[in-house]
Amino acid sequence: MINLDPNMQQSASGTGAQIVGNTMADGPGPFVMAAATLDGNKVFTSDGEHVGKITEIMLDVRGGRIAYAVLSSGGFLGMGDSLHAIPWGALTLDTDEKCFHLLDMTADRIKNAPGFDKDHWPSMADPQWGSSVHEYYNRQPYWMATRDVVEGDVRDL
Repeated sequence: MINLDPNMQQSASGTGAQIVGNTMADGPGPFVMAAATLDGNKVFTSDGEHVGKITEIMLDVRGGRIAYAVLSSGGFLGMGDSLHAIPWGALTLDTDEKCFHLLDMTADRIKNAPGFDKDHWPSMADPQWGSSVHEYYNRQPYWMATRDVVEGDVRDL
């Protein structure tokens, strides 16, 4: 069972985004919220640089999990943007500033991250591609972390 205690910052499986800040919203946020609420949130790196904004949140429909957030960077008015799939667990939501932080990444590392453009999306369901993205961001693939928790829960029965 997922703990919705506001004092608990990480999901039970360890694959969710961290949450920091003191701002508590009226309504469902910040622990359960509409994905559209996060659309357009700025993303800052560990060295304080604004590297882009979240443009999509990709769902693992079969698994019932958030797979990736898509970061759009560079370009002008949507032209020439570079897109990057960011593992959800690599992000930290800042409720005070209404933005995300990539606490383990510098701006240069994000600029050199594997990316794609809006007309040529990768096959995000491909485990090899997904594993390489998670490795780049120093995260365990979300499907592995979730499987470990589920298998652990079954063993505890």
